[in-house]
Amino acid sequence: MPQTDFDSLVIGAGAVGLATAAELAERGQSVLVLEAGPQPGEGTTARNSEVIHAGLYYPTGSLKHALCVTGRRRLYDFLRDQNVAHAKCGKLVVASDAAEEERLSEILERGRENGVEGLRLLSRREVAARAPELRASAALWSPETGIFDSHGYLVQLIAWLEARGGLLVLRTPVTGVTPIQGGYAVETGGAEPTRITARRLVNAAGLWAPGLAEKIAGLPAEARPRQWLAKGCYFRFTGRSPFDCLIYPVPVDGGLGIHATLDLGGALRFGPDVDWLPEGTGPEGIDYRVDPARAGAFETAIRRYWPGLPEGRLEPDYSGVRPKLRGPGGGTFDFEIQTEGAHGLPGLVNLFGIESPGLTASLAIGARVAEGLVES
Repeated sequence: MPQTDFDSLVIGAGAVGLATAAELAERGQSVLVLEAGPQPGEGTTARNSEVIHAGLYYPTGSLKHALCVTGRRRLYDFLRDQNVAHAKCGKLVVASDAAEEERLSEILERGRENGVEGLRLLSRREVAARAPELRASAALWSPETGIFDSHGYLVQLIAWLEARGGLLVLRTPVTGVTPIQGGYAVETGGAEPTRITARRLVNAAGLWAPGLAEKIAGLPAEARPRQWLAKGCYFRFTGRSPFDCLIYPVPVDGGLGIHATLDLGGALRFGPDVDWLPEGTGPEGIDYRVDPARAGAFETAIRRYWPGLPEGRLEPDYSGVRPKLRGPGGGTFDFEIQTEGAHGLPGLVNLFGIESPGLTASLAIGARVAEGLVES
């Protein structure tokens, strides 16, 4: 087989790309990670709730289910072993009426089918005893849900990668990919355009993954999925949090509803909402600014479960965008880990639609991809 510069090349230095690269290096591969931006993890990895999801909602047997539950367990172990700040604070999913109570029972059943530990329904009285500020007719308690320092996590993933001989190069956009004998030739731009060859290639470019797929010569058109983008804004609460755990409403189309999350310092923030961007919007056209006028809709949603929210205490914080493989009203979709069987190109994996719970599942996604590539 012709000699290549690297055994494996990963495009994208978010949590999933770095976890995949580290897993490949763990399996003895020489690995290079290319990142177009000036810093790792500046896309979806940096713009989320920093929640460790337990795995409640996802269809049993789906990739989101399996990789979230496995990834969550691995993530807690990794964070503990690498001394990354985190807290297993738990969360309450609250119901406000009989219809939502029925939905809670369905979520409980699915969560148990998914192997999520410790779930139980709480009565109105039990909810009031735990969180007196809440208005809820019932709630589902998930003790395995947590929060963590996603930046500290990235730092340790990079350290793990580099300790195993892997390399990370920033400010290096990929301009084209061509299959060659025994692998792929990758053309890069940036300050020093070059050509790099690798036996295996992983497209972990997040929001940019479908666009990158367009640059891979020989990739069939049917293997390039349509992508919709859903923006979610966050507002911070200017005051002391009345909650010591996360508070979630019953899920809504496109997301998990405007929920209350804590950071590791105990500060309270709310979000995200769901704002579907116009069809055809690309990642380069995203406006991440948070419109202060959205605070009114946030207050209305929050007061369904926290009626005592004081007036004027929400301030714009930040926003993030999720890559969706279904449009508004299109229902749920799974992660797409696209391999040779789908596109016919050996040694190529495309990762599409890696939205929540992608951060929680990142180590498990990386292991799944690395195992398939090294064994193929």
